[in-house]
Amino acid sequence: MERWATFDCYGTLIDWDGGVRAELARVFGADRADELLVRYHELEPELQRDGDRTYREVLTESMRRLGAPPGEEHGLAESLPGWRAFPEARAALDEARARGWRLAILSNTDPDFLAASLERIGVPVDLSVVASEIGSYKPGHRHWERFFAETGADRERHVHVAASLFHDVAPTRELGLMSVWINRLGERADPEPTRELPDLTRLPETLDDLVSA
Repeated sequence: MERWATFDCYGTLIDWDGGVRAELARVFGADRADELLVRYHELEPELQRDGDRTYREVLTESMRRLGAPPGEEHGLAESLPGWRAFPEARAALDEARARGWRLAILSNTDPDFLAASLERIGVPVDLSVVASEIGSYKPGHRHWERFFAETGADRERHVHVAASLFHDVAPTRELGLMSVWINRLGERADPEPTRELPDLTRLPETLDDLVSA
């Protein structure tokens, strides 16, 4: 039987915080970047709540609300395709695929952004579900509903991998699904994931521990 690993992309495979912070530093100055990154974390879920905006529109409106000068409000959206993958991401996904795992991305983004990021990662995936195509952002459940509807995956042979407790671990708990939390920032787990890792290096072994071949 098939085994499926689904992934959040930004913060899990792509350095989301690093990409956002670098652009905030460019536009507002390095001395304000950390403060504005905290504010961005507050703005983004507000702008995503009703699911009507594309992620490009979320990024652009966030910059406006942060006070970006005229002409710079598109900076985050324009910079996103260049955000770097975490150094271990490609090897971890390659190894998971070699062990027989099918891979899918469940992302709060737009198709063109995700395509650019997947090209940077360099590992093909079997399915992508993105917010702008389903009219819903995580932590809503629609990403997982669409994933299971399209794949017919066995819920007991599925694991979701993500860095966000709010966007990903909490809804997987609500849905009764297994999760691996990638805790790059040394945070405290609340809610508790099924497993916790500091990065993706040991992900293939962890997936195999959760669901045998």
